[in-house]
Amino acid sequence: MVVAEAASAALDARVAVVAGATGLVGRAVLAALLADNYTSAVHSLGRRTLPLTHTKLTQHIVDFAALPELSHIDDVFICLGTTIKVAGSQAAFRAVDYDAVMAVAQMGRAQGATKLGVVSAMGADAKSGVFYNRVKGDVEDAIAQLGYTSVSIVRPSLLVGDRGPLNQPERSGERIGLVVSKLLKPLIPANYLPVQAEDVAAGLVQAVKAGKPGVQRILSGALQGAAARAAAA
Repeated sequence: MVVAEAASAALDARVAVVAGATGLVGRAVLAALLADNYTSAVHSLGRRTLPLTHTKLTQHIVDFAALPELSHIDDVFICLGTTIKVAGSQAAFRAVDYDAVMAVAQMGRAQGATKLGVVSAMGADAKSGVFYNRVKGDVEDAIAQLGYTSVSIVRPSLLVGDRGPLNQPERSGERIGLVVSKLLKPLIPANYLPVQAEDVAAGLVQAVKAGKPGVQRILSGALQGAAARAAAA
């Protein structure tokens, strides 16, 4: 039975692309895919080399305006994102959170990918008066039109996780949000509670693997505890 299951997994194994594996969620998505028997190869796209080697991993240091051609892709995971403060301007922010996201999604579809998973944000809305939310909504709407069989969009609330290994500074907003959330947790709806990056990654990976037809948007409350559920499955 074990041999048969392993053979079946090998036949079904898929090639995945991960963009943004140097971030909190992307790092966890990459780790999940490398440990998953149903993923035979993983291509990471980023501007920096990952301090990681694995027999299934091929790293590509890229300019998102001129992405490489890959021979075949099945699944695409996009975990790109910045903040206006880090980017320095609204234009620079949009270049990452819209232009780079769309470039990866379009490249994947052109090279055969049928399943797409994207990290968005709570409050994404193309009609929002808030620039950040509007860009997130714009890109959600745009990727939904690319022709993927299955599109999974996760909308996490405040992301928490260990930023030390990523050489990222602690964010004061995260620290304050965590304190407030602990004090008021019983009163805060699940979609607004801070969520662990590992839970977001696990929820995204499971959604892409399930491959529900059409576009599904997964809110933060549904992501809570996803890593533990995946481990128990």
